[in-house]
Order: sequence, then C-alpha cells, then structure tokens
Amino acid sequence: MNAFLFSGQGSQYPGMGVELADASPAAKDVFDTASGVLGFDLLEKCRSASAEELAATEVAQPAIMATSLAALACLTEAGISCSMAAGHSLGEYAAMVACGMLSMEEGFELIKLRAAAMGRCAASAGGSMAAIIGSDEETVAAVCAETAGYVAPVNFNSPAQTVVAGEKEAVAAVAAKFSEMGKRAIPLAVAAAFHSKLMQPAADEFLQGAKKFAFRKPEMDFYSNLSGEKLTDFSDIPERLAKHIVSPVLFTKELAAMHAAGADTFLECGPGKVLTGLVKKTLKDVTALNVENQKSLDKALDACR
Repeated sequence: MNAFLFSGQGSQYPGMGVELADASPAAKDVFDTASGVLGFDLLEKCRSASAEELAATEVAQPAIMATSLAALACLTEAGISCSMAAGHSLGEYAAMVACGMLSMEEGFELIKLRAAAMGRCAASAGGSMAAIIGSDEETVAAVCAETAGYVAPVNFNSPAQTVVAGEKEAVAAVAAKFSEMGKRAIPLAVAAAFHSKLMQPAADEFLQGAKKFAFRKPEMDFYSNLSGEKLTDFSDIPERLAKHIVSPVLFTKELAAMHAAGADTFLECGPGKVLTGLVKKTLKDVTALNVENQKSLDKALDACR
C-alpha cells in the first residue's frame, strides 16, 4: 500500500523543483498557481536564488510546498495513487492539499499566511534548531532539561534522531554536550526555533487568518504530527494548525501508525530525501523512495509498477 510523505522546512536547495516543472505541464502549473498567490515568480526564485535567499521562511515554505506538489503532480500523471498521506511539519500543508482538504490555491494562500507570521516571529524571537543523531529521545530530553536557558526536543524523527529547538546559546550548549558524548549534532538551515514556545506569537497571529478558510474532510487517510495518528476529528482545523506551530512533531509515532495501517511503500514528495532516510531508519521491510527530479521520479515509477 502506497503512502505519500511531504518534505519539511530545511530541505530546500537552489534549483529544487525546476527539472520537474520544465518537463511536466502539471508540475509547472503548481508553480504558476503559487506565483499567482505569492505575487512573485516562485519558479524563477527556485531557479536562480542563492541558498541564503531560499532559506528565508517566507520563501522556503512556499518553495518547498510547490516542489512537493510538483512531485505529486508527476506521480499522479503517471497513475500512481495512495491511500494515506502525511507531512513533516511544513509538509502537512502539502499533505492537506493532496488529501483534498484544501484546493491548491487555498493551500498556497494558507502557507503564505503561515510563512509571514513565522517570518515576523523569527525576526524578533530568534532561536535555532539542531538535529541530535545517535542518541535516544529520553537522553536528549534529559540533556535539554539540565541545560541553562530554553531548549527542548521538538521533532521526534526516528529512534536515533531527535531535533531540539530553543534559544541559540542553549541549543549550542546541547549540541556541544552531545558532541562530547560522541554523538552528531547538526545545525538546521532554518530561521528560528520552530515547534517551540518561542513561536507562540506566530501561532496566535496565524490562527486569526486560518479561521477564514473552509477545510474539507480528507479524501484519503491523513496522519497528524500532533497526535502521531490518523486524524479523525476535523471540528477545528485552524486551532490544530496553530497548535502545530508550537508543538513537537511526533513523526516516529506517525510512521509506525501508517505502517500498522498497511503502508509498505513510502514516497517522499519534495526536495531532498530526509524523510526517506527517516523511514528506512524507523521501519523494517518497507520501500522508501524520494521524488524530487526526473531521475528519482523514474526510479519511483519503476518500483511502483
């Protein structure tokens, strides 16, 4: 059973999505739709912007989402479907579009709102994030608790990878501690301490705008970062999405739930292959492939046919 996964922030790189858009009218239409909402040429931005420019929250979020939905469009063109979908952090918005909870235009309008709120908050609140690799989540939580300043585990990505976020000095201290312990600590290419309490002003601002959107029930199973399970309560999606901005991403639990429901082939739509790697580290006896360019698309199509 196929499951689609959608990439999160930090996976951006110059040139992402360009090859797909140049080869597929459906993929190009994704970028055209995004550009119409954003008020600038997003495909040209992906084609020519520097890594630093793409890392800005207001650019990174729609650019990653567009690349993710362009990859989805190529899979759909080729007749590849799925029964369930999930996204990592930002990726939840592409997953909502894939599931029919929002139209593509609504999805980009909502992500524009989210990116603007988070960008403003990042500029004032600061903060940073780092991935701790090779340690269990209990140890990461304990080291964060004993570190001066604010830092907390926020992304539970695999049994051996937990992301921490918080004040820059505190994150650096945690990273240094794990380096001393012989573990890897990798700074993330993001502009702030996402999924932490430092983003509360962004969550509050975003909630007011998100209330204007009409969310539909998904046409396939949608799995949530907040619970790590299939979403069944659709009574207040704006409130849930606002909470998502300041809450941990329970991705390990999410993958386990999808696997238990029958998913054995995971297709990551979007730039990079971070989620593909996390699937391989978390689950056994499954296929995990990324789709970000023509070569990876061809490989995924061969595996699914």
